[in-house]
Amino acid sequence: MIARQIDFAARRDLRAVLAAGLVFLYAPILVLIAFSFNDSRRTVVWQGFTVEWYRQAFEDEALLEAALNSLIVAAGSTILSTLLGIMLGLALHRYRFRGKASLEGLVYLPIVVPEVCLGVALLVFFSALDVTLSLATVIAGHVVFSFPFVAVIVRARMAGFDPALEEASRDLGAGTWQTFRCIMLPHMLPGIAAGALIALTLSLDDFVVTFFTSGPGSTTLPIKIYAMVRFSVTPAVNAASTVLILLTALAAAAAMALNRRDTTRELP
Repeated sequence: MIARQIDFAARRDLRAVLAAGLVFLYAPILVLIAFSFNDSRRTVVWQGFTVEWYRQAFEDEALLEAALNSLIVAAGSTILSTLLGIMLGLALHRYRFRGKASLEGLVYLPIVVPEVCLGVALLVFFSALDVTLSLATVIAGHVVFSFPFVAVIVRARMAGFDPALEEASRDLGAGTWQTFRCIMLPHMLPGIAAGALIALTLSLDDFVVTFFTSGPGSTTLPIKIYAMVRFSVTPAVNAASTVLILLTALAAAAAMALNRRDTTRELP
C-alpha cells in the first residue's frame, strides 16, 4: 500500500515537471502567435482581434523577397543535402574500408559544432576563395550542416534492410540499378523523406550560418525578422514570425508522421 502511494506521488510529480517544462517551452510561442492578431501597435496591450498585421506583412515587398529567398535556399539545400545524405548513408552502411570510423566521426562533426564556429569557418573559407556572398553561398552553408542529418537517418533506416533481398534480386537477373530502384529505394524512402524534411526545417529557420554566409540581395526571412526586431517588436514582426513558425512546424510534423508510420509498419 505504501509502495503504491509512493509510486502515485512520483508519477504526479513527474507529470507536474513535464507540464512545467512544456509551458516553459511553448508559452512564449503561443503568446507571440496570440499578439500577432492584436489590434494595437503595443504588443503588451491587448485591444482586440485583427488580421491587419498579416495583410501588411504580405504587402511588404522586402519581407516577401526575404521569404522567397528563404524558400529558394531551403529548396536548394534540401535537394543537395538529400542527394549527398543518401550517397553517404548508403556508403557507410554497405562498405567497409580503412578510416571508416574516422569518416563517421567527421559526419557527426557539423551536427555538434556550434553554429557560430561553423558560420565563421564558412565565411573565412569563402573569403579565402574570393567567392562573393550570395544565395549560392547560403545554400552551400546550409548543405554543410544539413546533409549529415540525412546521412544518419538513411543509414539507420538501412540497418534494418535484409541483404538476402538484394541477393535474390540479383539471382533473378536484375542489374545493379534495377535492384537499387525496385528493392533498396522503396525500403530507404521513408528515411529519405524524413531526412529531407528535417533538412528543410533546419534551413527554413537557420539564422547564425545564414548571417555569416549571406550578402547583399540574399537576405532570408530569419535575417529580415532580426532586422525588424532591432527597431521595435511590433505585431507585424509577430505576424512574420508566426508564418515562419508555421512553416517550420508543418515540416517537422510531416517528418515525425513519416517516422511514426514507418515504425508502426515494422511492428509485428
